[in-house]
Amino acid sequence: MRQTSVLRQLLAGASIVVAPGAHDALTAKIIEKTGFPAVYMTGYGQAASHLGKPDVGLLTMTEMVARAANIVEAVTIPVIADADTGFGNAVNVMRTVREYEKAGVAAIQFEDQVAPKKCGHMTGRQVVPQAEMVGKIKAAADARRDADLIIIARTDARTVHGIEEAISRAKAYEEAGADLLFIESPESVAEMKQITASFTVPLLANMVEGGRTPLVPVQELADIGYKLVIFPTASTYTVTLAITRLMENLKQTGTTAGMLDQMVTFTEFNELIGLPQIREYENQYVK
Repeated sequence: MRQTSVLRQLLAGASIVVAPGAHDALTAKIIEKTGFPAVYMTGYGQAASHLGKPDVGLLTMTEMVARAANIVEAVTIPVIADADTGFGNAVNVMRTVREYEKAGVAAIQFEDQVAPKKCGHMTGRQVVPQAEMVGKIKAAADARRDADLIIIARTDARTVHGIEEAISRAKAYEEAGADLLFIESPESVAEMKQITASFTVPLLANMVEGGRTPLVPVQELADIGYKLVIFPTASTYTVTLAITRLMENLKQTGTTAGMLDQMVTFTEFNELIGLPQIREYENQYVK
């Protein structure tokens, strides 16, 4: 079954879909190994891991597609991929959809920010006119070759224009053909409940540590009415702290021996990244 169809079945099921964020293919493999049903390719994490830069619209479409393709290749679960503003106007969005489709993603997310965009929990964001985003969503829906590819429409209007405007925009994006709606950075549980009470299509909750939205447990999000929850920044922040502590310890002690209890072993890591399978291929094909 195509991963697009798998994700649609997951979203149609009784349980909320939890998709942790991956800033690279290795993180995606860990997410799958842990048992999560889907993975979210975070643009925030791609900018940090690929460029060492903040999420302010610096990555190009081709760079993001390449990152998406690597993650898709690394796992067997659906990949939900951030595509920022679509990297241009509605015509650019059409090419973006085709390229992400070729990469094998199950869902593609577009937002209504003015380019260059910013992380959805940063201040200073601005949104394009509603009609412009409606055109982008229509173009995205028409451009896909796989009818099951999920088009996610995100609005960042809450922070700038308030929750009512954000809901109004999301309704327009739903009418334009979005399969799943993402109202970014509600600032209370009450606002989250207002959002879910306003729609019947699947809704996405975004849990960003230190962001503008309260961190709500998965089951409570399901009870509120969300069908998909992403944790886009957690792995990136955790890796950053772990590597910082490792390097500080190495600088101070001159050895990594004291950090072994905080590492996977050589054997465990090789198993995670698929070395036993490579050995099988070598035995079968390399003569």
